[in-house]
Amino acid sequence: MTLIDRPVRRYLQKIRLFRRNVRLLLLSLALSGIAFGVYSLLFNFYILELGFNEAQLGRLLTTNSTALFLGAVPAGAIADRLGRKRSLLISSLAVGLVIFGLSTWTTTTGLTILMGGMGLAQSLAVVTLPAFLMENSGEEERTYLFSFSASLQMLIGMLGFWLGGRLPGWLALGTAEAPIYSLILIAVAITVVCATIPLLFLHETTVLHPRNSIPDLLRYARQHLSRLGKFITPVLLTALGAGLFVPFMNLFFRSRHGTGDAAIGSLFAAGSLAIGLGFLLAPPLAERLGKIRLVIATQVLFIPVLALLGFSPTFWLSAAAYLMRVVLMTMDDPIYQAFVMEEVEEGARASVNSLLTMASSLGWAVGPAISGRLQAAYGFSPVFLIVILLYVAAICLTRRFFLNRRHPGERLETVPTV
Repeated sequence: MTLIDRPVRRYLQKIRLFRRNVRLLLLSLALSGIAFGVYSLLFNFYILELGFNEAQLGRLLTTNSTALFLGAVPAGAIADRLGRKRSLLISSLAVGLVIFGLSTWTTTTGLTILMGGMGLAQSLAVVTLPAFLMENSGEEERTYLFSFSASLQMLIGMLGFWLGGRLPGWLALGTAEAPIYSLILIAVAITVVCATIPLLFLHETTVLHPRNSIPDLLRYARQHLSRLGKFITPVLLTALGAGLFVPFMNLFFRSRHGTGDAAIGSLFAAGSLAIGLGFLLAPPLAERLGKIRLVIATQVLFIPVLALLGFSPTFWLSAAAYLMRVVLMTMDDPIYQAFVMEEVEEGARASVNSLLTMASSLGWAVGPAISGRLQAAYGFSPVFLIVILLYVAAICLTRRFFLNRRHPGERLETVPTV
């Protein structure tokens, strides 16, 4: 048995443990992942083709993340009241309708309202998904499930990137690009709505908490302020860093290296191989090193990768750094998420994830607006310098908060009710 065969066999053993609910959810994520890959690649280009500039694009992206931030706490209460199944269904349907609206309502006001609606709909799914995975998995396969779920979304998304890079050329037929992008968004919306079909067959296993309310969640946050702050602060810093450059990666390659849509789509699609590598490495390394040590290790490696990505003089070096970043992200995010979910009691998971989502969304809300202004004035170089500094700070805090804890088994209590 080779070094590759062993982890592959172990993964297959763990995947066989996935429950029916999990398999249905993963099918839904695969369908929506293709759609969002296309959307993510082309949305920035679509907005620019409509006649908006980079600063206005940054404000639209900020509107989306701000709405996600503001909706996180209400979404946690809603998820506890409605249950995971209905929450995921509502979120997916709402996102599909919003994307359809983006293809037709193209005024500044319309796009702003729709991007806000997108953020609110996404907040419900972002809060619900980790709690659903936690409640529908056992300890033996949980780390693998979180990693597999994140990897699947990214892997399928890369197929969407590849498809999105070619659809404008396939559909061109001598017409302007803005109408082509609009037509593609309509197809994306239909695909997202179709992704709700597997969710209809989910079996609700959640113990509902109908008395949880927003005041309950805020009181809960005050009572556990110190520990929640330790969970949230590194997330906020890395999310702010990601918000500064990730939404603009397609524009970065186009402006810095003169790369076309098809080449960018191919690069993003090539990330599927990198995702597969991260997918294979993350859970075994987490078992060997511990979740937090693996998170810190990946963030340390992020630093030289970001420097190469942002400052390389050639497209191929930047592209290689992009692929390395995908591997590290595949290993980092789901492992940290699984760690946090294991640290809290069942009744607190949606609430804690609401607060984590708020922190992440705040970073993503602030980042694009700052980045858009920096790009307009100075280009991408200061953007990447700031990102590197933010990741250094996150590494230091994560190490201080979670390594060598006195009470490693300490957990947060359930949300207080009135």
